[in-house]
Amino acid sequence: MTAVAIVAFGAVSALGDHWAAVHAGSLGAPAAVAIERDPELLAAGLGRPFAARVHRSINGGGAEAILSKALADCATELDGLRPGWRAERVGLILGTACGGMREAQSAFELLERGERVDDIEAPTYFGPMARAARRLGMALDPSLLVLGACASSSLAIGLAMRFLQRDACDLVLAGGFDEVTDFVAAGFESLRAISASGRPSPFRVERDGMVLGEGAAVVALCRAKGEGVALRGFGAASDAVHLTAPDREGRALGRAAKAALEQAGRPPIDLVSAHATATPMNDAAEFAALAQALGPDEARRVIVHPFKAQVGHTMGAAGALELLACVDAIRRGVSPAAAGRGAIDPAAPAHLLDVTLRGATRTALKLSSAFGGSNAAIVVGAGSGEARKMRPAFVHAAAYVERERDVEALAIACHLPIDRVARTDGLVRLALSAVAELQAACGPFGEAGIVVGTALGTVETNAVFASRLRQRGATGVEPRRFPYTSPNAVAGECSIGFGMTGPSFSTGGGMHAALEAFAAAAILIEAGDAEQMVVVAVDEGGGVSRALSPAGVDLRSGAVAVLLTARSETSAGGRARARVGAITLRRGIAVTAASIGGHRSLLPLAAPGVVTEIVGSSPPDVLARVALEPV
Repeated sequence: MTAVAIVAFGAVSALGDHWAAVHAGSLGAPAAVAIERDPELLAAGLGRPFAARVHRSINGGGAEAILSKALADCATELDGLRPGWRAERVGLILGTACGGMREAQSAFELLERGERVDDIEAPTYFGPMARAARRLGMALDPSLLVLGACASSSLAIGLAMRFLQRDACDLVLAGGFDEVTDFVAAGFESLRAISASGRPSPFRVERDGMVLGEGAAVVALCRAKGEGVALRGFGAASDAVHLTAPDREGRALGRAAKAALEQAGRPPIDLVSAHATATPMNDAAEFAALAQALGPDEARRVIVHPFKAQVGHTMGAAGALELLACVDAIRRGVSPAAAGRGAIDPAAPAHLLDVTLRGATRTALKLSSAFGGSNAAIVVGAGSGEARKMRPAFVHAAAYVERERDVEALAIACHLPIDRVARTDGLVRLALSAVAELQAACGPFGEAGIVVGTALGTVETNAVFASRLRQRGATGVEPRRFPYTSPNAVAGECSIGFGMTGPSFSTGGGMHAALEAFAAAAILIEAGDAEQMVVVAVDEGGGVSRALSPAGVDLRSGAVAVLLTARSETSAGGRARARVGAITLRRGIAVTAASIGGHRSLLPLAAPGVVTEIVGSSPPDVLARVALEPV
């Protein structure tokens, strides 16, 4: 496979829906800005109550309604352009930062009062995706939810490219979604990342932060045939430096961009869709990454489009919406204007346009970054990319822990300060403990990547943060706790603690999330995105998790860490136990409650003996299976 075509799409943002949602600007006009003072955030007591909301007729139903609108529009467009697509092998790979957070806040309040939560799916990260997918009325394989914070949809689209490359499906619906809640807004405001003016100005001296937005975008992807706008390259890498701040030198984002450009055949870049959060450290780090990927002179020449300054930071939807804005610029032959005001920052001298101009925009580079140090890059434009042959992925070793290590011992194993480890949450410490056990058996991981699968994400930490929000108000939340409400914090802390600089993110599509993480890591190995990947399946089986688990699922605390590599023998001399074979992540099959859920799906890999298959399920309609071939 040399390129992936965008066949159809559905999109919703504060600017409108479909092409209006991702409009790259009208000729001769400044960038349209949809950010406003927000009544809900104002009522919540936020000091910087700005947001970019989708139309009330859509967002009244929350994240599920926003995603359903984008998914349904994409399906309708496909019905007209590709009749018969529903009979093909179709996958669904989406990303989100917050999932069903609004419903989760209500559920946490009920549980705190000792009451029962009747609808246990709605408050989960995967609830909106599961319900929107069921409305399609068809089986979907693969079905995978990426919890990669603000890089989620770019990572989801990259994984979709890799599943198509594997010939695991004929067409993939990929993208992301999120809505704005006071939970997330209060967290970002506590980190002083929100603009006081309500007008983000990326790459400018006067910038003072970002504004949150909501939206969804779903693109239908297939293997490209002939000319047209296509996805030509993808790359991903981890900072392994800090949980919430970017690497100031932009090294990992630069590596991700270089990888995407290499796969695309190093085409000239006419437009860069920047992550552009309008925070001082991000903008400078992003420009440094751009200079590494394109060269300093080219980084100053290429036109930069900071779409978040128009539609807000749409978190899990950001990468997909911003990528589609690039497609709009290419199809209409325009160079888009940049929202914001003031002089350009000499430390980040991006080329910004005051008004949209006619220009021969042929190829664009999309950059994304996220909490946990996760970075992704996608090249889109006419032409093909480097043909890659898929290679095998091998299972080498696994480690299992039922409880976290002592904080002091864990700090030593991770080369982190004790106080730093102590202020992480239980989910992170369990994952670190499992990776420490695996490293003790396998040796240092070097440039390995990491994918973390967790059935219910960070619901235990989220419940505590939500309780503080109710008790103390928006200005009384804890800035040190907020980063750990992101499931991607688990992957981030593991990459930092063990120096893993390859692709990093989390997955969480349900009780089968361990299999999602395993499959994603194997695909990245097979496609050449990493030589080694660590898979971590982890769950924190507290009271909130038990209350939100399906009947019959015994979700316990614990973690399993597995090493996958591209070679049957590691540098340390360890022989592989198995080769990864067929992968199934099928949504739309009736399944009963599994007796084993969460991380324990990978327990067979930590036991001696031959393992030929690992299986997991998420009631009522997801069955996951990975076949293993002993070596």
